[in-house]
Amino acid sequence: VQLQASGGGLVQAGGSLRLSCTASGITFSIYAMGWFRQAPGKEREFVAAINRSGGSTYYADSVKGRFTISRDNAKNTVYLHLNSLKPEDTAVYLCAAKKSNLVVLTTPWEYDYWGQGTQVTVSS
Repeated sequence: VQLQASGGGLVQAGGSLRLSCTASGITFSIYAMGWFRQAPGKEREFVAAINRSGGSTYYADSVKGRFTISRDNAKNTVYLHLNSLKPEDTAVYLCAAKKSNLVVLTTPWEYDYWGQGTQVTVSS
């Protein structure tokens, strides 16, 4: 199983990025997907999740209204659109997969598989 995240980079405050996470080795369409982030010296933090069909999403309060999670089951890919970025959004962003139809999956230990992460740096 491999979850390959990409799309991170350096962006100014107020800017946007689109992260992608492509899965292989799993039947992607039966997995709920989540995005987490981890800043240096801090615990891994839930960002967003989407159920296996893409019909339900759930967000952390800190990103609600600024970030959007979506998925394309035909491409085995989940996306995270980051808008109105703030310096406090700086972190390594990781995708995760859980064999479930739930969407409210907000703790790291609920997930079965993890990607390696992609760095997002927001300058002020």
